Amino acid sequence: MGKGNAQGRIHEYLKFGSKLGLERMEALCAMLGSPEKKLRVIHVAGTNGKGSVCRYLYETLRALGYTAGIFTSPYVGDFRERIEADGEMISEEKLEALAELALASAETLARRGDSPTEFEIVTAIGFLHFAEIAPDFVVLEVGLGGRGDSTNIVKAPLVSVITQIALDHTDRLGETEEQIAFEKAGIIKAGRPVVSGAAGAAAAVIAKRAYELGAPLFDSSKIKYKITQRAPGGYTFDTAIGGRHYSAIGLSMAGEHQVQNAVTALCAIDLLRAQKYIVSDGDALRRGMKNARLLARFYVASENPLVIFDGAHNPDGARALSKTLRELLPGKGILFVVSILRDKAAQEMLGEFAGVAAGFVAAASSNERSLPAAELAGLIRASGGFVAAEAPNPAEAYNIAMGLSGGYGAVVFAGSLYMIGDVIRSAEGR
Repeated sequence: MGKGNAQGRIHEYLKFGSKLGLERMEALCAMLGSPEKKLRVIHVAGTNGKGSVCRYLYETLRALGYTAGIFTSPYVGDFRERIEADGEMISEEKLEALAELALASAETLARRGDSPTEFEIVTAIGFLHFAEIAPDFVVLEVGLGGRGDSTNIVKAPLVSVITQIALDHTDRLGETEEQIAFEKAGIIKAGRPVVSGAAGAAAAVIAKRAYELGAPLFDSSKIKYKITQRAPGGYTFDTAIGGRHYSAIGLSMAGEHQVQNAVTALCAIDLLRAQKYIVSDGDALRRGMKNARLLARFYVASENPLVIFDGAHNPDGARALSKTLRELLPGKGILFVVSILRDKAAQEMLGEFAGVAAGFVAAASSNERSLPAAELAGLIRASGGFVAAEAPNPAEAYNIAMGLSGGYGAVVFAGSLYMIGDVIRSAEGR
């Protein structure tokens, strides 16, 4: 979608930044008739994996025969990706209509001196859309943190899910995994079950908060699984959850971390089944898990040459991507096309990439926080990597990479969802 009137007006609220806290969101939704109170929500937070867990949940619920909506961020190729129901992004016409409602209320609040942020307005639009179409379930992804995120206005989720915790957004959420886990644990609600895939000190923080609120806690990080097949197009695994055996669960996203994400999603599905919210069928469940795909999660965009898109936008993500590449493409020369935002741990990310890379194309994305190609190239060299080229924009980076692809076993675009989105839009001529 091009930048329509609604999208342009929504983006104007970026000037108010990203502000944690629920007061503005509560006021905005109250003016809109509290649409969030009409929804049956599965709420998902975490540093890495939350987008994948959301997609596994959404596609599995749909395969089981239920209607479902999904709210995610950020988008990769199209702004409307953030709000989807039953396989369809919100239409341009519906986005325009609901944006008019949300923006009118936002402008009233702005005149009172406390304007909602861009993300709060988009969240409100998502709530309005889902309240209008009334799906059986809404899978709701946290934007930033959890405790003060606009999605946390939901007071009684059916299940809360927290994925892996790692250091990211340390300027907003805290400088240790424990502090970040505390923010993520803010989505836990009194008496409502919670699934946690976190480990170590972060897991202890989440467990403490669940105990304080009387929220039944299910630790998916302790569940054993056996990987039976590895391929660039996805992994297959067996596991057992809640006394049920799940065999030959095939995924379309590769990497052991995706198996862990899938196990976390299966725990939430099992909880919904145990609470009689759903009836689960093995074949349909497998179909749903296999249907889950994301454009920037080890997404195979081309097989010849082998081209892979993976966001890997923090050190933990970079580590998971590098591990998967070692497992699937041992000894293959890999050309990394990398773009990284200035506020990310670039040196640590590049160190992970350099361990498997045969060469780099340093690229700048369209995001204003993107490191310039020349500066990024310097960091790559400092990390021990070979810089094959510098590209001032993603379109040129893609062209350069395709020109060089014959000399490498695979081309991997990584480090920034913004860059991958730029490449996709450029390829589609948008």
